[in-house]
Amino acid sequence: MRAIWKGAISFGLVNVPVKLYSATGSHDLSLHQVHAEDGGRIRYERRCEVCKKVVAYRDIDKAYDDGTHTVVLTKDDIGALPAEKSREIEVVEFVPSDQIDPLRLDNSYYLEPEERAVKPYTLLRRTLEETDRVAIVQFALRQRTRLAALRVRDKAMVLQTLLWDDEVRAPEFDILDKNTKISDKELKMAGQLVESLSGDLDTSEFEDEYQVQLRALVDAKLEQGDTLDTEKTFGVTEEDEDEGGEVVDLMEALKRSVDARKKKTDGAKKKSSSPKKRASG
Repeated sequence: MRAIWKGAISFGLVNVPVKLYSATGSHDLSLHQVHAEDGGRIRYERRCEVCKKVVAYRDIDKAYDDGTHTVVLTKDDIGALPAEKSREIEVVEFVPSDQIDPLRLDNSYYLEPEERAVKPYTLLRRTLEETDRVAIVQFALRQRTRLAALRVRDKAMVLQTLLWDDEVRAPEFDILDKNTKISDKELKMAGQLVESLSGDLDTSEFEDEYQVQLRALVDAKLEQGDTLDTEKTFGVTEEDEDEGGEVVDLMEALKRSVDARKKKTDGAKKKSSSPKKRASG
């Protein structure tokens, strides 16, 4: 696996440098578009509508159009944003895992600690396991601020990005407002069907039938010699990475974090228990 991002988990004053890896990958066959008549590869050009020239990706900026005006945002503009420059995965709170709606789960990533950060990484992992909690974190990745759930999978920690509130749609189906009657007999029969299909989940028992059949079709064509020269059909990709953070003394950071939290809590209690002054008048 190849790290796609480097940063550091911060909880309290504890800093854990980590590398981010995609935890999932597609098994789909990679298919290209070709001209049906001669098998030539179809490519899409980034052509400027003003000068009519084909533009290289490195020369492309982004823009926002409000219908009347267009604002151009250069790579330097976007790179200068504080959120974009941050390399911190900040723990904002620890919550019970059942409070996370599965509908909001988006992409999954594995977090690997830097060699010098194995102990604080293991401490956080063990703490999440023993408290049965999930850490809610915020960080920036690929020009977006992300909200994510940090949880444990085997010996590793997994970061699962969460959709924001305005990205989750409500099921506004008027038809569900109708008073549909379900009889006890129907419920009992449905329950029996559920019972007959009940079991423990083992996803290895299932396979993507479409991809299996597609692979068989490709293999058959390869075997029959029904192929074209592929040198003209492949290109190259470019990727980038960045640096992480540093580790402070673990016990000292933990102690200071707990003390700071305690002081904040005590201050809040003292403030709420002090008698309010009456307004003079």
